[in-house]
Amino acid sequence: MTGPARSGPVVVTGGAGAIGSVLVRTLLARGTEVRVVDDLSSGKREHLDGLLDTPRCSLTVADVREPASYATAFRGASAVWHLAANTDIRRGSADPRIDFEHGTLATFRVLETARQNDVPRFFFSSSSVVYGFPKVFPTPEEYAPLEPESLYGSGKLAGEAMASAYAHSYGIQSCLFRFANIIGPGMTHGVLYDFFEKLSRDPRRLEVLGDGRQAKSYLRTEDCVEAMLLAGDRAIGPVSVYNLGTTDRIAVREIAEKVVAAHGGSARIDYTGGDRGWTGDVPQQLLSIEKIRQLGWSPRYSSAAAIDRTIEEMRAARGRRA
Repeated sequence: MTGPARSGPVVVTGGAGAIGSVLVRTLLARGTEVRVVDDLSSGKREHLDGLLDTPRCSLTVADVREPASYATAFRGASAVWHLAANTDIRRGSADPRIDFEHGTLATFRVLETARQNDVPRFFFSSSSVVYGFPKVFPTPEEYAPLEPESLYGSGKLAGEAMASAYAHSYGIQSCLFRFANIIGPGMTHGVLYDFFEKLSRDPRRLEVLGDGRQAKSYLRTEDCVEAMLLAGDRAIGPVSVYNLGTTDRIAVREIAEKVVAAHGGSARIDYTGGDRGWTGDVPQQLLSIEKIRQLGWSPRYSSAAAIDRTIEEMRAARGRRA
């Protein structure tokens, strides 16, 4: 699809979230009209501060599982960026319905609303967890079989499959992004958020799930958004899949030490043991990003640099007195 199909308003589900709000700001800076759909359960209205004052940005507070509450936002839209999802993998493991309803079902409802409103493009925030625990590192997009080990991962893989089916059945061009760990301001989950929360409750001790040897890639939100937009601009064919991450990884043990240092360096670090932090956790992750790099994109921050910058931002936001 080219030409007129690429112009016009876009819908961003989960647009008040940590990643979605950066995407919204960037799209607005491009001159695009943005219609945000968010139930504000994990996203925050303040993430959109200053943006809703412009007529080119609107917010519909709605649950994406309930299309009647947001379908009007899809009228005349040129694309939908579907970022709304359960953001807490461990919470989904405790309640299996969460990732089915907020992942599989929600993605179907968004795709069907797009079909009913003739929205020609669909961009989906998937995850590296669709690979499960791969045997190849760095893991390329062509790796198989895909065997997710968490319900969150199964929901993302089901979403990818539905997007592919809608692309081939109804002509909705789909671009699927398999994220590494995305970090930056405004996070409400993830290892850094958890460590800061734990130390705020007990500054003398930091509990780390697992043995601390889990090692993964961490990508800044602004790098992630830049890559998504580039891939979206260059997308051809019915379905495109891109890994988004860095070329390196960092161990949880090193992250814990950095966070403790930011809190004055006196907290004791206790490890719960085992090679995984929780059921469904993938302890080792490193994505091949060669495909997106061939489009001319590279992350500005390594995993360690992304962690360092985000720690400083979180310290400043929380008024950390280290």
